[in-house]
Amino acid sequence: MKNFEGYKYIEGGVCAARGFKASGVYCGIKKPADGEVNPLANKKNDIALIVSDVMCNAAAVYTQNKVKGAPILVTKKNLAKTGGKARAVIVNSKNANTCNADGEQKAEMMCELTAKALDIKPEEVIVASTGVIGQVLPIEPIQQALPKLVLGLCVCGNEDAATAIMTTDTVKKEVAVEFTLDGKVCHLGGMAKGSGMIHPNMATTLNFITTDCAVSTEMLRKALGEVVKITYNCLSVDGDQSTNDMVALMADGMAGNTEICTEGKDFDTFKQALYIVMMNMTRMLAKDGEGASKLLECTVSGAKDLDTAITVAKSVICSPLFKCAMFGADANWGRILCAVGYADAEFDINKVAVSLSSKAGEIHVCENGAGIEFSEDEAKKVLLEDEIAISVSIGDGEFSATAWGCDLTYDYVKINGDYRS
Repeated sequence: MKNFEGYKYIEGGVCAARGFKASGVYCGIKKPADGEVNPLANKKNDIALIVSDVMCNAAAVYTQNKVKGAPILVTKKNLAKTGGKARAVIVNSKNANTCNADGEQKAEMMCELTAKALDIKPEEVIVASTGVIGQVLPIEPIQQALPKLVLGLCVCGNEDAATAIMTTDTVKKEVAVEFTLDGKVCHLGGMAKGSGMIHPNMATTLNFITTDCAVSTEMLRKALGEVVKITYNCLSVDGDQSTNDMVALMADGMAGNTEICTEGKDFDTFKQALYIVMMNMTRMLAKDGEGASKLLECTVSGAKDLDTAITVAKSVICSPLFKCAMFGADANWGRILCAVGYADAEFDINKVAVSLSSKAGEIHVCENGAGIEFSEDEAKKVLLEDEIAISVSIGDGEFSATAWGCDLTYDYVKINGDYRS
């Protein structure tokens, strides 16, 4: 992970900040497959709980898909009722609770059961689900699991929680940092899940972030919106936008700093911490794309404004032909230029330059909108690595942006050919 001056990476994920505890257990939300001899032999956590010792300011952003999971609708209502306050998060995997007639009722029941177990109000609970769409969510396993979840709450429970929200993910995704603000040591950490059905805009995954920094709800919303734009909204695995995307951010203020209520130096320090955590989780999500063998990171520079840079970078990352070329370690730069060319942005194509790099070296493949000579053998060495950087210059503007994705492999089709089994 890239180092940032004034910020130190630490362990703990969503429990790195003071006052937060988490837990995760197996409750059996998904029914055993027909003919499965021992359905409990491979029990994986499928429900998680995050709780703060005190009331938190909270903010969230959600999928822009017209089809929204019931938990999103309920979480929106809850945060509206409390004016942006929350105490807990309850989240399950294996079932998205989406497109079900009783979906909102089940999501509300999850909040009510959680609130009763914690002795808080139902509207103080953020609820989320991920998994198969269109299957009725059984509430009984969740009800039975809550006492165990509450009993297991621990400042070291972040790993159990992070594994509980995984679906086709192959690794858990956690990042946390420590920084100083207003003379106080602060912490900010999070966990994320996502491997497939990942595409902008917002946010294409489930993400939960906590901090002990004191920040007003209004400033949390502002920081989250600005950082999402340059992280999760610049992430694409397969071009499919999920119905259950959510990023939830909670701040309990236990670091003791003067609450951030306006823009300024303190706000910028906090927002940078949020960026570091969200950017690194974005990279993790891209690298763990379904069937992926390579992380692709495209940086566009020389743009006239930020939106232009983002649009072009996302266009490259989202190109299926380019993703296939990277899987085959084929320096087919024409596919990059093609994707740059159909981006919905204004720039001079005759000023475009492209290079590809990895820890094996760097090759320049295009200058002034035209190809230049390069060694195919050297290109192959560069592209056989598992992290590939694509640099695209589109002019002499002052703005740049990065987008993240992965290659498109045979395994992606295999995974999604039998996703429900």
